[in-house]
Amino acid sequence: MKSVRQTPRRHSRFRLGVARFAERACAAIGGRVFYRLRHLARGRFVVRSETAFVPDLPAELEGFSIVQISDVHGGSFVGPGDLADVVEAANALAPDVIALTGDFVTHHAREVERVAADLARLSARRGVYAVFGNHDYRGRAEASIEAALSGARFLRNDCARIACGAAHVAIVGIEDLEEGRIVDLELARSGVEPGDVEIVLCHNPLGARAIARAGCAAILSGHTHAGQIDLPFLRRLGPVHPGLRVVLGETLLVTSRGVGAVGVPLRIGAPSEIVHLRILRALD
Repeated sequence: MKSVRQTPRRHSRFRLGVARFAERACAAIGGRVFYRLRHLARGRFVVRSETAFVPDLPAELEGFSIVQISDVHGGSFVGPGDLADVVEAANALAPDVIALTGDFVTHHAREVERVAADLARLSARRGVYAVFGNHDYRGRAEASIEAALSGARFLRNDCARIACGAAHVAIVGIEDLEEGRIVDLELARSGVEPGDVEIVLCHNPLGARAIARAGCAAILSGHTHAGQIDLPFLRRLGPVHPGLRVVLGETLLVTSRGVGAVGVPLRIGAPSEIVHLRILRALD
């Protein structure tokens, strides 16, 4: 759907070359071990609580909860076993749904194998759902990522309706706004029924204003890493970050800081995190 598509960001070959050199240099001197201990170990990442208030919420959906994990970036700095504490923390929240909002890899689809075993241990009462991020389209091998993460249902311009008694939550997922060949929000929403509480998974938050509408309780995004290194000038090197929490009418945009890192194994002012979203009835 053209109304939510963004123009792909393209960096110069020089800039990409510098970033890749820095990544390889950091990896060679123990960057992965440093990142795991500094940003992925228990007590080093944030569990951020958010609440979406929904008018006239059916009683069956009061307290429905979603854990969001975004921007894992398997590769130089995140490998086998590194997500163990993150997965344990997510499961301990006993969510109804786990939402994975893209960027499972950094450079190549085969990097998903570095995180697949950890992500396979995610557990939610009503399932694990996922969308792709811009990095996941490298080499156009999304099918291999989907196969490796077979415990998750990928929503590619698609919708999953979850019954809770007589009420339903509709999890809507769209392709990445930069790299997806077809981004069709109308198709994705075609399975949403009147009265459903809608949650949209969209890797890039910059399409949120076109997605927000009455009945859509929340949009879960990632992509920006909240700057990753949130310092003057350096924060401008990454994607535009709209803020961690933006209210768009009846819709709450939640942009996760993510779990992994790109370029360098470092986060400053933007801790790695998982998000715990609860849906509650809006007070009159």
